[in-house]
Amino acid sequence: MSETKNNKFGFNFKHFKGDLFGGITAGIVALPLALAFGVSSGLGPSAGLYGAIFVSFFAALFGGTNTQISGPTAPMTAVSMVVIAGIIATFDGDVTKALPAILTVFLLAGLMQIALGFIGLGKYIKYIPYPVVSGFMTAIGVIILVTQILPSVGYYPKEDVEFVNQFKPQAEEVILDNILKEEAGEGILVLEDFKQTIKRAENISQDQILKESQSLANKNASGVLGAFKVFPRAIQNINWLELLLALGTIFIIYGFKRITTKIPSALVALLVMSGIAVGFKLNYRPIEEIPSGLPLPNLGIFTDFSFSSISPFIFTALTLALLGAIDSLLTSVVADNMTKTKHKPNKELIGQGIGNTIAAIFGGIPGAGATIRTVVNINAGGKTKLSGMVAGILLLIVLLALGPIASQIPAAVLAGILITVGIGVMDYKGLKAIPYMPKPEVLIMIVVLVLSSVWNLVYAVGIGLVIASLMFMKKIGDLTAERSDVKSLLKEKAWADETNFPKSLAAKVFIKHIKGPLFFGSTSEFQQLAKQIPETASTIIIRMGRMQYIDQSGLYAMEDVLVELVKNGKKVLFVNLIEQPKYMLERIDIIPDLVPKEQIFEDFDSCLDWIKNNVKS
Repeated sequence: MSETKNNKFGFNFKHFKGDLFGGITAGIVALPLALAFGVSSGLGPSAGLYGAIFVSFFAALFGGTNTQISGPTAPMTAVSMVVIAGIIATFDGDVTKALPAILTVFLLAGLMQIALGFIGLGKYIKYIPYPVVSGFMTAIGVIILVTQILPSVGYYPKEDVEFVNQFKPQAEEVILDNILKEEAGEGILVLEDFKQTIKRAENISQDQILKESQSLANKNASGVLGAFKVFPRAIQNINWLELLLALGTIFIIYGFKRITTKIPSALVALLVMSGIAVGFKLNYRPIEEIPSGLPLPNLGIFTDFSFSSISPFIFTALTLALLGAIDSLLTSVVADNMTKTKHKPNKELIGQGIGNTIAAIFGGIPGAGATIRTVVNINAGGKTKLSGMVAGILLLIVLLALGPIASQIPAAVLAGILITVGIGVMDYKGLKAIPYMPKPEVLIMIVVLVLSSVWNLVYAVGIGLVIASLMFMKKIGDLTAERSDVKSLLKEKAWADETNFPKSLAAKVFIKHIKGPLFFGSTSEFQQLAKQIPETASTIIIRMGRMQYIDQSGLYAMEDVLVELVKNGKKVLFVNLIEQPKYMLERIDIIPDLVPKEQIFEDFDSCLDWIKNNVKS
């Protein structure tokens, strides 16, 4: 224990053997997933590998969970796809030009995670409602599953000539529109003389039109709805070899698990199906080439920085940061349960943020704590942060030594791996519970699921959180109002110290008890108070000894009631006013404008004395 405490980074070499085996095993499991997530994101396999290397190493080094293995995950990749596709579209489909802006958003997400850790937000992540998380995770599965069907059958929309040709008229309009925008920006667009515009339009080449048409075709076929649009064309143009490679991959992944779980079935599927494709010299489609050599920083993040290009994605960056935080901390809880340890949530957020920031600088996609890889690490003997660092180093060695070989992996094999990931990431526990869950929670889950799948992941989560918060506040408001007895009943049960209240004054004095907080959930009941008071009552006693708290809504509701009572010539007395409500009532001058200090009493006996002296029977 003393060794760990004295070590700045929280690991020691006493467990080196276990950490080495754990890290190597987790790295092997991470390899096919890193490549697959990179391809799925739209930036290519190298981006997935870079993300796995840097996030795994630095999140382990600086994080707060000793056995956590981090890297690209399904949820993080799904949101990254939204960012990448959106930014590429603003750069007319040019990935190279769009890359600095994409990586800037990823870097911003990492910095936000670091900030979240420093301000201590880690301990609050657990309060995100389960229906929102459940709907989101199932949507992630649907998105990955549906979008990977196209590459698994060997269909790529931008290579479908007939499909691409449909977009040529629109492509010409887009190009002309861009020319007009450029000329307007350059100040050479003159309404009376379009010679320059006509000259530029005449110089538009067929290659430019084709490139723009392919970009539009890709955009039109992206996402769940886009994939459904082109499914009929994909079925008509199935590449049977690609489909067999994908099906073989899926079969091995599920079949090999029945034999043993000690060896990662995804890795076995990757090696076997790639070996068949290469060994038999099949005419398959390989993944994009993985650059050999050390990853280099993308300085375009800093030299080509443009706030206008990333400003629409700041909220998305925050979503990435929060999603990575949730993903990582949930995995940390799993690790705690397995190792009987306690993670440090805020330190973990800082570590994840540092990992994602460095990964972005080197061109990697963002990641988070990965549950399966973490479990594999622990089962293989991982004990300290060294295991996560070993996993990152192993992937770096694979990149340096096997980059050209890995570039021969069939794209359909990675699509098959991703299909199993999509099936696995869905929240079946939440789906099975739908018949038994309260209807409001089912509604939240379905709203998040549907909106995430067919519209926008970021907005869907935001809407889900808003709906969940409103429903929660409504429910708690109803329960608290019911228990607190804020409701204005004409006949309230007398408290023990009220039993000797003079019967001759009963018609003149109305006693109101407030038990519990007066807040937004109970204001409507309280506002009915003035209507419940009998005409004969000239004095109203409001007993507030059990009202621990009043919010702004309750404050203004009380003010409205008191204004009405005072206007009708009635006196209001406060009894046993607690510190927080008293402070709030003084801030907006209810005390002393509506209730003078001489009408405020510490206990009911002193109030009763005042009543006997000032109220005539």
